Amino acid sequence: MTHDSEKVIIVEGLTDKQQIKKVLTDDAEIVCTNGTLSVEKLDELLDTHDLDNRDVYILVDEDDSGNKIRRQLTHELPHARHIHVNSEFREVAATPVQLLAEALVGEEIAVNPIFLA
Repeated sequence: MTHDSEKVIIVEGLTDKQQIKKVLTDDAEIVCTNGTLSVEKLDELLDTHDLDNRDVYILVDEDDSGNKIRRQLTHELPHARHIHVNSEFREVAATPVQLLAEALVGEEIAVNPIFLA
């Protein structure tokens, strides 16, 4: 399967995806885990999105479930880069768009410059 973008951003849920899409101008694909990852679901994600051969960024909530997903993905995708939200906001969806934009641009992911101070 071919993909339009070399970049994939993995998030937990749809609200996280929607928050990121507000600032993103990069053609990165955003993939939702929809919560916890079983072995089968993780294998499906790896295959469907060709994650072993793409630039993968992990952007999950700073809570127990997010940390569990981050550990699982780190084990399967050691080449993945980690983007962290400010622990004050804990959730990607609750993080102000300006802070998300700064975190993304810090990993060389293109964002709309109106969100950068």
